[in-house]
Amino acid sequence: MPIHLLVVTRLSRHHQSCIEATGVHLHMAEDAETRREVLSHHRDDIRAVMTIGTIGFSAQEMDELPNLGLICAQGVGFEGIDVSAARERDIEVVHGPGTNAETVADHALGLILACLRRIPQGDAGLRKDQWKEIRRGAPVLHGKTLGLLGMGNVARAIARRAHYGFDMPIVYFSRQPKEDLDWQHESDPKRVAEQADVLVSALPGGDDTHHLIDDALLGVMKIESIVVNIGRGSVVDSDALARAVSEKRLAGAALDVFEHEPEVPQAFKDDPRIIMTPHTAGLSPEALDATVDLVIENLEAFRDGKPLVTPVPDA
Repeated sequence: MPIHLLVVTRLSRHHQSCIEATGVHLHMAEDAETRREVLSHHRDDIRAVMTIGTIGFSAQEMDELPNLGLICAQGVGFEGIDVSAARERDIEVVHGPGTNAETVADHALGLILACLRRIPQGDAGLRKDQWKEIRRGAPVLHGKTLGLLGMGNVARAIARRAHYGFDMPIVYFSRQPKEDLDWQHESDPKRVAEQADVLVSALPGGDDTHHLIDDALLGVMKIESIVVNIGRGSVVDSDALARAVSEKRLAGAALDVFEHEPEVPQAFKDDPRIIMTPHTAGLSPEALDATVDLVIENLEAFRDGKPLVTPVPDA
């Protein structure tokens, strides 16, 4: 029996065709009005949902679909999905670990270099014929200490680039040290922040990491250091970070994710030392293809009664 899949996130026509080619019936419902229309006709048909971590899927939404058996998070993040509620209802949840790690790592290095070397400011100044006004030195990345909050697939990819490409010492925070890594582990994120010239957050969202980067943590950092976030926006206290940069207690920041996307704090917009991109670190053709391929593999496994490929791990 073909699976009816409710898609509540954006999906290109190409990727829609890829999924449909496997025999899946797609129901695109990115906005609430379209979803109501779909459910009015296909509520009982839908057996799977495709979403992303920042959109999520709630217990109430699950209860609207009596035959729902699978929720697919496109990409690694699943913080917005009520996994406990899903398990109480015998609904499986899968995600896409590792599918965009290399893409995000590339973007992270770009943000670091842009922030340290003042690349956006240089570009903007030249467009205003300000050669003399903007031409000044900026710190090198080579040899600086990289502090990583988290050591999952993305963080590992960033660390490899930094250590082997820029001779950067690595110090990282995670709940447990990684036995296969020789880099310095700290069980307290403040100990990482104290040592870091470049502090990168590659943490997932959720209650455990909410505002982990706050006034207290920023207060132990060097004034010449920078903060980079390519994990989840909720990890950073936006007000605290804006104050730290504006008061010159930090040299700058570079962000691809924000607390209340797509809203961006005005304080970030007003400070040229805060470099921003619109949550595009994981958006490459290669990464998007990989996330959709993994969704398809999980859908096929679910349809055929086989073990799922990438189930969300137990808490």
